[in-house]
Amino acid sequence: MLSPLVAENLKALSGIRHGFFTRQGGVSRGLYASLNCGLGSNDDAENVLENRRRIADHLGGTGGAVATLYQEHSTTAREVTSLPSLDALPHADAVVSATPGLVVGVLTADCAPILLADANARVVAAAHAGWRGALNGIVESAIAEMERLGARRDRIRAAVGPCIGQEAYEVGPEFEAEFLEPDPANRDFFSRRSETERPHFDLSGFVLRRLHAARIEHATSLATCTCENESLFFSYRRKTRLKEPDYGRQISAIVVA
Repeated sequence: MLSPLVAENLKALSGIRHGFFTRQGGVSRGLYASLNCGLGSNDDAENVLENRRRIADHLGGTGGAVATLYQEHSTTAREVTSLPSLDALPHADAVVSATPGLVVGVLTADCAPILLADANARVVAAAHAGWRGALNGIVESAIAEMERLGARRDRIRAAVGPCIGQEAYEVGPEFEAEFLEPDPANRDFFSRRSETERPHFDLSGFVLRRLHAARIEHATSLATCTCENESLFFSYRRKTRLKEPDYGRQISAIVVA
């Protein structure tokens, strides 16, 4: 049974359904148990498609599938009006839709998923924000594409879903420098346990700050760590630490009902 996490500010919207889905409730096995939605993994493709079908059905979508992207840590946002072919996915990191019944989503395994909605305009979006996309402007691109379809910033509500937490996200000094060069205030998102240790980065906090800076007042973060919660989430960093051969991906999805 699927039991996605939900954001209260999005749940309250009429005509919008969403979910930050965990790894539970699917048919995949082994490393991919059980709701793996990543076709880029080495999981059986039929299992992945069945998992995606379950998610679409759970959200009341049409077509038995979720419209996703070929994600590449870019700042590109694209509108979709129908389910894209799996052989020709749009190259982008935010998907925007005003099509009723079309479930749209992004895949993550430590990066931050963002779901956005303007219930009045009936426009929704899902964005994939790794550190590079977050720094370079994927949040702003998603909002701009929503506005093109009639959304307004003062009505958009947004939620940042589960991603790697600051305690688990150790980074190097060169990583920190990339954030401090454009804005020294980004120092707020780095912490050290001691002066000699490497910094740890607060990805969800940084993404939330970008949403607020973009004048999205109704924005929240679920702030649940994917790396430290193995029973609930897939995690690339955990996979690397454990030297596992592959990893699954969870999906965060939203639809205009």
